[in-house]
Amino acid sequence: MISADALRGYVDIMILSLLRREPSYAYDMAKEIAREAEGDYSIKQTTLYSALKRLEGTGHVESFPGQSQSGKPRTYYRLTEAGHELLASKCEEWEQTKTLVDRFAKGND
Repeated sequence: MISADALRGYVDIMILSLLRREPSYAYDMAKEIAREAEGDYSIKQTTLYSALKRLEGTGHVESFPGQSQSGKPRTYYRLTEAGHELLASKCEEWEQTKTLVDRFAKGND
């Protein structure tokens, strides 16, 4: 299991990537993150909601009312144009981060 601390700065990438595919609501996003993580990570609801509210406050996602497949009212989120740009930037940053950390983790043997 990967610690939440290790992924703290990358939760936004996960959320924005899911919303790039289609609008979704928090519970469904949490299930999708757990499914894709294949047991390596499970996002806490408080972490997810905090990130969504922060991303909404910065204009990277927007919320709108909708209904789940079961008919229950839900707050859905979708990516804004600024969110698409942030995701591209965060993905580039992630590639640079992986490259740097790999230099140390793999060493120069």
